[in-house]
Amino acid sequence: MKRIAIVEDDPHIQQIVSAYLKKSNFDTIVFDTAEDAMSLHTSQPPDMWILDIMLPGMDGYDFCKKIREDSDVPIIIISAKDEDIDKILGLELGSDDYLTKPFSPGELVARVKRLFKRVDRPSTPKPNNAIQVGPLKLDKRERRVFWDDEEVELTAKEFDMLTLFAEYPNRAYSREELLLHVWGDDYFGSDRAVDDLVKRLRKKMPDIPLETVWGYGYRLKMDEGS
Repeated sequence: MKRIAIVEDDPHIQQIVSAYLKKSNFDTIVFDTAEDAMSLHTSQPPDMWILDIMLPGMDGYDFCKKIREDSDVPIIIISAKDEDIDKILGLELGSDDYLTKPFSPGELVARVKRLFKRVDRPSTPKPNNAIQVGPLKLDKRERRVFWDDEEVELTAKEFDMLTLFAEYPNRAYSREELLLHVWGDDYFGSDRAVDDLVKRLRKKMPDIPLETVWGYGYRLKMDEGS
């Protein structure tokens, strides 16, 4: 059974979110503060985090950042902050989804299931599980990435976007196409999320030739025959 940690200081929201997740056969554990949740992160990490932003003490953004320092566990942020800049910041810090309050508990459960489905890919071998483009190597089955033979830790969305680029090097993708492939057709946020994800990939692999196609999108530029 998947265990989901909820960090939320509103008892009413705690109760509703936990009840809906348990009804869908998820195990839950609830924390009022990020400081209390930190011990779980370091000792027995859950399968997913659901984080509120406005918490007493350490806020959800800072806690998300700390989780991403050593883990790619799925993270969903829930927040009353509904400005694009808040959503972009959450995604840039490493969250996989962002849901604004008030929200339908059923929608949250649907997003949890969809995120687990995307992360928990079947391990049955498939053709072309290994991709190599120049110094970039990807193992789609194990979801591992290597640059110049050094393994690089990526989040689920970072891996999905990089795989798309690596499968079709030199092809230019529009921001709209990348949103559709990586976030799905039910994502209604800003396409700035694409720019922030590309920025994170460039930061983790400074030498990767991930080029900006001005006014359009991005492409992985590779020499023919690489």
